Amino acid sequence: MQILPVDLTALILGALGISIVLVPVLGLTARFALKPVVEALARVFEVRGENDALRMLERRIDLQEQELMMLQQTMRHLTEGQDFDRRLTAGESRMQPAPAPHPSHGAPHKRTAPVDEA
Repeated sequence: MQILPVDLTALILGALGISIVLVPVLGLTARFALKPVVEALARVFEVRGENDALRMLERRIDLQEQELMMLQQTMRHLTEGQDFDRRLTAGESRMQPAPAPHPSHGAPHKRTAPVDEA
């Protein structure tokens, strides 16, 4: 078996000539073959981003609902306190001083200080 000499420049020119045709053909083929895959991936990432945004919005709404419930509870407590104060002050204005008990009815007598007779 005999090994023939290789003309390197002819080999490189042949490869460049073929690549001039093959590169655009491979590019077009890849574009049409990969386009659906790329679009599907883009939709997946877009939906994932929307889901993340939706979860964040749901979390914010939950927190706002909790805050609203706390504010409502605080308002209820304040209203109850105001009602209590109003009833308390209204009761004071209606109250009359109680009459002093008569000593014969078993009320305790006032103590007086002992008197020194010295």
